[in-house]
Amino acid sequence: MASHLLRQSSPHLQSLRSIFPYYKATLPAVTKPPISSLTGSLPHLRSASSSVSASKQIMANAKPFLAAVENRRSIYQLSSSSPIPDARIKEVVTHTIKHVPSAFNSQTTRLVVLLKENHNHLWDTITSVYENLLPPDVFAKSKPRFDGFKAAYGTILFYEDTTRMREFQEKFKTYEDKFPQWAEHTSGMHQFALWVALEAEGLGVNLQHYNPPIDGRVGKEFGVPETWNLKAQMVFGTPEGGAKEKEFGGVEERVRFFE
Repeated sequence: MASHLLRQSSPHLQSLRSIFPYYKATLPAVTKPPISSLTGSLPHLRSASSSVSASKQIMANAKPFLAAVENRRSIYQLSSSSPIPDARIKEVVTHTIKHVPSAFNSQTTRLVVLLKENHNHLWDTITSVYENLLPPDVFAKSKPRFDGFKAAYGTILFYEDTTRMREFQEKFKTYEDKFPQWAEHTSGMHQFALWVALEAEGLGVNLQHYNPPIDGRVGKEFGVPETWNLKAQMVFGTPEGGAKEKEFGGVEERVRFFE
């Protein structure tokens, strides 16, 4: 607006005052308002601006997660130490079991975390079970593998609570036959989430399945209810070696994308 239009005696200013009586006697200097003031006075602009910022933030936040997913690998050379304190391991485990989803929010997953001497005792027990189960020559070949797992820092045992599952089967009879399958789904999600989280904390991790032959002995040694069904054993410790080379099949063959 030309400077003569802003003079106090200007008829244009007088016209503005008659239309907007709340205007002050003098108009403020004409300046370019900051975006924040515009979005503050115009909610629809604020909402749009916030949405764009939120979208960019989501994309930025997704990158570390996808990198962590990519870095999740099976690491077998592990030491009996941890790069993080036990309190942090407990925090990661409890956060995971609280927030990983389950069908109908059934929360059937149960975890047993064994560290240090308890971890060693677990693998002594598993080794003993398989020594009695396998022919001597086969066990001799397997023994170094068991020793390797024992050399790590800890193991997480993944269970599904069949009593809890049965409660939901009774409550939702229409889906009664689906709950065992859904329990496998949620167990897998817990395994994956913890695997990614622990490796993001600097630990090396591998996943084993020596159940069901070990179920009875392990349950007895660690006071696990008989209604808990063992699914997997997650071994972790400070990595002392890298992962093996991994070949990837064509993604196009495994994903169908419709726009």
